[in-house]
Amino acid sequence: MADLTLTKLRIAGGTWTGRLTASAPVGERPELEASHLDQPVPGVSVVAEPGAGQAWTVTVPVPLAALAEGVQTVLIREAGAAEPLASFTIVTGAPLEDDIRAELDLLRAELDLLKTAFRRHCAESAG
Repeated sequence: MADLTLTKLRIAGGTWTGRLTASAPVGERPELEASHLDQPVPGVSVVAEPGAGQAWTVTVPVPLAALAEGVQTVLIREAGAAEPLASFTIVTGAPLEDDIRAELDLLRAELDLLKTAFRRHCAESAG
């Protein structure tokens, strides 16, 4: 079987869209499945891209159950396979304490402090 690669294109209008490519020719359209909390997500679509050879457009509807408090992940894999080809995450509800954005804001504040101290040191050393 050819190695499959699934690359995210966008998520809009409640639908995740990706591009599936194969490293070698495959006889028929690959079958994919998506799951959220170990439950199948209905409506996964794999459509051949005209003139693109071994490439398909994959669409996965965002399940309503994923629109819940906290972080929810949807896994996309080849039917029957254990390893996912791709995944997407939905974050909703109250901000999480360990949220990366909070860490980034803290790092920016610390960088501003360091820049100020460095400039002060340079000014004092030069004068």
